[in-house]
Amino acid sequence: MKRIALALIFTILPSTAFGATIPPHFVLTGSGYGHGVGMSQIGAEGQAMEGQSAQYILNYWFPGTQVISVPDTQLIRVNIAHQVSSATIAVAAGFPHSNIDLTSNPDGSQNNGGLGVSSSIYKFSLVGKKITAALYNKGQTTLPYSAQNLWTLYWTGTDSFPSQGGDPFTVIKVTTSAGSMQLRYGKIQLKIVGGKIEITDTMTIDQYVLGISEMASSWLPAALQAQAIASRTYGLAHLTLRKACDCNVYNTMYDQAYIGYAKESEPGVGQNWKTAVTFTETDPTDAEAIYFQGKPISVYFFSSDGGQTQRSADVWGTPIPYLTNVPDPWSLDIFLNPQYAHWQRVLIQKDVATAFNLPDVVTLAITAWTVSNSATVITATSSTGATTTLQVGDFKTKLKIPSSWFEIAPPGF
Repeated sequence: MKRIALALIFTILPSTAFGATIPPHFVLTGSGYGHGVGMSQIGAEGQAMEGQSAQYILNYWFPGTQVISVPDTQLIRVNIAHQVSSATIAVAAGFPHSNIDLTSNPDGSQNNGGLGVSSSIYKFSLVGKKITAALYNKGQTTLPYSAQNLWTLYWTGTDSFPSQGGDPFTVIKVTTSAGSMQLRYGKIQLKIVGGKIEITDTMTIDQYVLGISEMASSWLPAALQAQAIASRTYGLAHLTLRKACDCNVYNTMYDQAYIGYAKESEPGVGQNWKTAVTFTETDPTDAEAIYFQGKPISVYFFSSDGGQTQRSADVWGTPIPYLTNVPDPWSLDIFLNPQYAHWQRVLIQKDVATAFNLPDVVTLAITAWTVSNSATVITATSSTGATTTLQVGDFKTKLKIPSSWFEIAPPGF
């Protein structure tokens, strides 16, 4: 990408007592969306269109690694609601009768008897330093339970609470102030952490991958398979419990976007994702993952870039052999990447000044680049002569910039 040196254009614009022209806005033009490290998802789809396999795709974006079959029945605890004060849990609409077993046993063991039917709703609330629970059944008296520090909820049709007599599976719905999620697998835990409620769902790695929503399910099978293997690898590499969330992973962009049953049940295309996940399973207890020197890799992926991926050392300061820069012409293909092959952003003066904590900004320039020709440091100069720099990560966050591959046009454009 050509680097444009910032030139001061003397037009009829507001000026200070020192004679410096204060532009009303700055224009950025760029390419890509995301941090640029690891697998380009647009690139993976482009390679799939060219007939490449999932293994080829992954070996390309993570050079020097191996795709091998490993156990995927380990349990992973997924945080589905972080620091909330209340929640309701019930059988999702349209699903059959189900027993729901609620227990406060510290070890999570069941009470040996289901409670509730499809019309039942459990309501949980934070009261003081404990969680109250109550069971609501239409037309019946509310059944309250004594407040506890921890609740565990099972529902029939899962590994933890198998259906009797081959009954259809059931999906439950968890609703909090953060939104709702439908869950088919696992067991739910509500626990006090840091004065609030953390809600987690514990399931196997293979069940976790079915709910990952990081790639459009309408994409080609090889791209979906590559994403499934990458997402499974991410789960396998993150099995250490985090105290802050009482979880192994969050369900958000801080880890991987996990949306539960909504992914595999997405109208028209959900089966595509489920088929891709199943295709990468080698037997009932093993599936494909990406390994390097006997361990699951630190896997990263993103939407698209400016024509070449980033080295991890340039973005996060830590060099990792397989997180290097490789060509990505697919990201610059307007057909494959219509929204981010080329983009433009107009930044108004007030927002730029606030981002750099300056009274105003008269010049804005990229002052350091990576070997992939993406920006790393942005420098702003005020009409007072004061200069402030921002690392590109902070600059992108504060001003909502899609990627680090951009140019800054001279003022007046």
